[in-house]
Amino acid sequence: MLMQRLPQLSNEEIMVIAGIPMEELRHTRAAQDWLAEGRQEGLQEGLQEGKASEAAKMTLRLLKRRCGPLSEATTAQIQALPLEQLESLADALLDFQGPADLSAWLAANR
Repeated sequence: MLMQRLPQLSNEEIMVIAGIPMEELRHTRAAQDWLAEGRQEGLQEGLQEGKASEAAKMTLRLLKRRCGPLSEATTAQIQALPLEQLESLADALLDFQGPADLSAWLAANR
């Protein structure tokens, strides 16, 4: 409740005001729930980043086979795409005839 009412103060400052040592707070059920929630959010973010990284690797491999060697700039541009766009590119590349199709797709999907 204090944290909600005093958002400008740090956790440590609030604990001093409340007279609760930080070490005691860490062992409360509320703190354990907050930590678990934070871990779960971090895990989800990590999984999403991992999926995007693997999708980029696979898409780049397929593009190299379809379009030949890619420039560093093109590779970086593809690696920076969000997962949804990587999936769209992976679908589209099946119809590519060469590097011009990749350039057109990238220009249309900036």
